[in-house]
Amino acid sequence: MRRRTLLLSGLATGLPLPPALAQGANPGPRRVHALSLLGEPALPADFTHFPWVNPDAPKGGEITLYALGSFDSFNPFILRGTAAVGSGTLYDPLLKESADEASAEYGHLAGTVELPADGRGVTFELRETARWHDGRPITAEDVVWTFTMLRQHGRPFYRAYWADVSEVVAEGPRRVTFRFSTDQNRELPLILGQLTVLPKHWWEGRDFSRPLLEPPLGSGPYRIERFEAGRSIAYRRVPDYWGRDLPTMKGTNNFDLMRYEYYRDAIVSLEAFKAGQIEFRTENVARDWATSYDFPAVRRGLVKREEIRHELPTGLQGFIMNERRPLFQDRRVREALGLVFDFEWMNANLFYNSYTRTSSYFSNSDFASRGLPEGREKEILERFKDRLPAEVFTREFKLPGTDGSGNNREQARRALELLREAGWTVRDRRLVNAQGQRFEFEILLNGPTFERIALPYIQSLQRLGIEARVRTVDPPQYQVRMDNFDYDMTVEVFGQSSSPGNEQRDYWTSGKADENGSRNTIGIKDPVVDAIVEMIVGAQSIQELTAACRALDRVLLWGFHSIPQWHSRTFRLAWWDKFGRPERAPRRAIGLDSWWVDAEKERALAEARRTAG
Repeated sequence: MRRRTLLLSGLATGLPLPPALAQGANPGPRRVHALSLLGEPALPADFTHFPWVNPDAPKGGEITLYALGSFDSFNPFILRGTAAVGSGTLYDPLLKESADEASAEYGHLAGTVELPADGRGVTFELRETARWHDGRPITAEDVVWTFTMLRQHGRPFYRAYWADVSEVVAEGPRRVTFRFSTDQNRELPLILGQLTVLPKHWWEGRDFSRPLLEPPLGSGPYRIERFEAGRSIAYRRVPDYWGRDLPTMKGTNNFDLMRYEYYRDAIVSLEAFKAGQIEFRTENVARDWATSYDFPAVRRGLVKREEIRHELPTGLQGFIMNERRPLFQDRRVREALGLVFDFEWMNANLFYNSYTRTSSYFSNSDFASRGLPEGREKEILERFKDRLPAEVFTREFKLPGTDGSGNNREQARRALELLREAGWTVRDRRLVNAQGQRFEFEILLNGPTFERIALPYIQSLQRLGIEARVRTVDPPQYQVRMDNFDYDMTVEVFGQSSSPGNEQRDYWTSGKADENGSRNTIGIKDPVVDAIVEMIVGAQSIQELTAACRALDRVLLWGFHSIPQWHSRTFRLAWWDKFGRPERAPRRAIGLDSWWVDAEKERALAEARRTAG
């Protein structure tokens, strides 16, 4: 019998099974306080708080934040409607992720977790103290109802994530068990630990599949105090929140009021920040970070700025092509479109050389492919050798580069050669096919920020005889179009974690390509990709997971399914100087939930702004 390696807490990655299991004995389930895919969790069962927080942080004060677009719902779990920012945080999850560790979760709603020896399930024991805001206890029935509703009516990724759950049973008022159809899905207990539990009794009589503009009953540290649909929403801290003293909550959620103001685009929100209407901002535009923060409040020290390095995998952001469209179904066409994307010119002229070109779907992680395939990765790829491009085995994948001068003639010539091979020729300075149809398409954007990236790219395409145009719509309309795959080209982000797994099904597999609202926005339908994704989901060691991820990365890259753009390895933060914060940030998040209002700083800021006029 093949020996398995357990990756849940209590057994370190790569170690063999305990002797009792190796001999076929049944030692019974293990009870743990935390789950980790990468060996032992860092914190013991008696930890009192997360190590990056200030457990004595004062409560009180207000913070004003911003959001883009608008909202018409407080139900973020379904496709219909546009959910208000923060509405998912009204509820508690079974386990709480650590922002300082890779793939680790600690008991939250559930005080303990049971793991059966056969690996075919997980049981959560809810805390007796867990309560909804109306005082009623949170029960196992709530968990079962939530799981059922999300799988039936929730966004498609729930069904992808939970495909291997065969049954969920409330075995008592506070005990709920999920049974699995396989023992090969190592990540599933942690995925179920992320389940946000909803109140069955409140939703009865309401249609879960419809957008909701009635403030829902929650269980978390905040509740909705007031809102103006599409324009603003305020969350008030719940002073008698049941979980306020849990180790997973100590030192966090310190603001009495969190208010979000909505703006139509990032430019207006930046001006609102400068005027003091917004008090904290993350900056994602390199040009603005370099040029737009030299205003009087910064010079006087009233506004602080900082770049904080993080350890997050950066995944891939890029232009993607909708392969449901015949125009983009030829691999040579997709490669040609990527050849004329001049990152070096953009980085120098638009981004102040602040970005790194992304060259992997698993960038900034050990799962990114490199060099030529070897070892276990090569073995995986050789199974599909007759269905893969020869270059997968003979050439290291490298994105085209330029000298940054804007003179990209060599890449343009190669792109035209590929387009000719695919049946496209230039006539009267226009690229057409044998039927005389023009090569033209639309780049769909959800705001003006990316227009300055799309427009130079369009100019490069025009030199090939391609007619591309930009279409910018507001975020709600953009989301509807993306959910229905109603686009030619757009900008997409495929985020990755420190332990890729079930989410890869939703990103890449054939079964998700035609399921509205799935994350397979590209429309990839490739049996090789499907097979490798299942290897990722079923990997039983970090070595096997790494090999399978690198194999998938290489197949996707050589399929030219996207035009990779760039990534940053820092968070850019700006804030009005009224806050206190812990001595360090968590390694994998900004950690704003552990900041607080410093009363002395707030008074000094108010006085400085008053005297300034």
